Amino acid sequence: MTDLVIGSGPSGVSVAKALLARGRQVLMLDGGRRLEGSAQARRDRLAAAGPESWSADDVKAWQAPQFDTPPGQVRRFGSDFAMVPGVETLVSPDRIGLRASHATGGLSNLWGSAVLPNRAEDIADWPIGIDDLSPHYRAVAEFLPISGRVDALQTLFPTLSMQDRAPLTPSPQAERMLTHLDRQAPRLAKLGAHAGAARLAVEPGCQYCGQCLHGCPWGLIYASGQTLDVLRHNPDFHYRTGLVRQFEERPGHVTVTLEGGETLQADRIFVAAGVLETARLMLASSPNSAARLQLQDSQHFFLPSLHHWRAPRRPDRRPYHTLPQIFIELDDPAVSPHLIHAQVYTWNEFYAHDLINTYGSKLPGSAPVWRLLAQRLVVAQAFLHSAHSARIDLTMAADGRLTPTVQGNDETEQIMARATARMGQVLKLAGLVPLSFARRPGDVGSSFHVGGSVPMAKTPGAGQSDILGRPKGLSRVHLVDASCLPSIPATTITFSVMANAHRIGMLAPDTIPFV
Repeated sequence: MTDLVIGSGPSGVSVAKALLARGRQVLMLDGGRRLEGSAQARRDRLAAAGPESWSADDVKAWQAPQFDTPPGQVRRFGSDFAMVPGVETLVSPDRIGLRASHATGGLSNLWGSAVLPNRAEDIADWPIGIDDLSPHYRAVAEFLPISGRVDALQTLFPTLSMQDRAPLTPSPQAERMLTHLDRQAPRLAKLGAHAGAARLAVEPGCQYCGQCLHGCPWGLIYASGQTLDVLRHNPDFHYRTGLVRQFEERPGHVTVTLEGGETLQADRIFVAAGVLETARLMLASSPNSAARLQLQDSQHFFLPSLHHWRAPRRPDRRPYHTLPQIFIELDDPAVSPHLIHAQVYTWNEFYAHDLINTYGSKLPGSAPVWRLLAQRLVVAQAFLHSAHSARIDLTMAADGRLTPTVQGNDETEQIMARATARMGQVLKLAGLVPLSFARRPGDVGSSFHVGGSVPMAKTPGAGQSDILGRPKGLSRVHLVDASCLPSIPATTITFSVMANAHRIGMLAPDTIPFV
C-alpha cells in the first residue's frame, strides 16, 4: 500500500515532496478540473504573440470574462475551472466569501502570489514554533519561486532570506512610494511600521504585460500544478482524478470512498483538499451526525488612497504588473497585540471599471473623469489576526453540503478602526491621501486566509489534532492544509501552510499503532 494525498494544491504538493524524499510511495487524488480547451487556446495565442503584438481588442477580449465574474467568484483565464460555485458547497453562501476548488492545483490557480512566513511572536501559542517551521520554509523555497529584495522587512521575517533573489520591477507609482518610504524610515519606526517590496511567487521572465489579475498567459505566477508536473516524473509518485467523499480508519490501513462508490486503501492519508472540502470530508466521516467544526478567519479590508504627485509615467501603459507591489507591517501593541499585514496595489484595470460602473451611471458623461482618477488610485488590502476576526461554524446538511453560521467578533471593528488610522499615517508618509471614509471590509472568509477547524495542540482533545495534524482518535489520517493551523496570523497564509505540510510529511511515522 501507499500514502494517499488528497488534493493537489500547495499543501498537497508540499507533503508529497516530503514523503517522496523519504522513499515513500505516493498516490495523489484531486478533482482534476483543468482549464478547458477553448480558454487554453486563447491563452496560448496571447502567449505566442507577446504583449507588444496585442491589439486593444485582444486585451479587451482577454479581460472581459473576469469583469463579468458573478458575485463571490474569482475567475482567471476566462474560465471558472478553479473555483466551485458557492451553492454547490454551502447551503447559504451569501455572507461567506470562501469557496472550494476541485481543480488540479486547487485555489493556487487564483493565488495572488504574496509570500511571507509567520513571525515567531504571532505563533507563540502554537504547539510548534518558528524553529520547527524554519527548515521547511527553506525546503519549500527551493521549489517555490520567490522574488523580492533585502529591505526593512528582512529583520522582521528572518526565516525568509531575500539574499540573491531578484525583485519584480515595481510599477511607476510603487517605485515613487518606495522612495518616499525609504526616506521616512525613522518616522515609520515611530509608528511601529515596516515597509518593503512585496515578496511574490513569480518565475523569472515576467513580461510586465499587466494581465496578472486576468491570468498570466505564460503561467509565470506560481500554481501548484507546476510542481505536480515535476512530481509525475518520479517513479514513486502516481496521480489520478477522483473526489473523496468519506474515509474510515481501520487496523492497518485507511479506506477511502470516492464519488461513485469506488474504494481505495492506503497506509495513511494526508488531507490537503482545502479547508471547506476537508471540513466536509471530516464531517462526512464522523460517526457523530451532530458534529460541528469552526473555521477561523483573517478579516481583511480595503483602504483606498490617492497620490498627489505625478508618477514618472502613466501607470496604465506597459511595462507594469498588477500583483501586490509593497508590503506594510504594523507592529504596535497599541493597535493590536498581533502583526497587521497590508498589501499595496497600484494601477489595475479594475479601478476604472469599478468607478465607472459605480458612479458613472449617476453622472452621465463622467467616465473620462473616473479614468483619470483611477490613475491616481492606490489600494491597501490589510489583514487582521484571527483573534480579531469572525469565525464560521460548519455542520453537514442532509444533502451533503455544508451549513455555515457566522460567529461575529466584537473586537473586529475596533481593531480595524485602529489599523485604518495607523495605516493612513503610513500612507501619508508615502505621499498619499488616504480615503478612510471609503474603507471597505471584505466578506467573512473572502480573504481565503482561513483555517484552524481542527487545530493542532500538544495534548489534543475533541475537535483538535496533534502536532502531525492527526485528529483526536486517529493515527493514519493527517490534515495538512490550513485546517490544522492553531490560529491564522495576518501575514500571507500559503507559504506557512506549505511549510507545515512539508514538516508533517517529513515527520509522519512509518510504524503506526492503531488507536
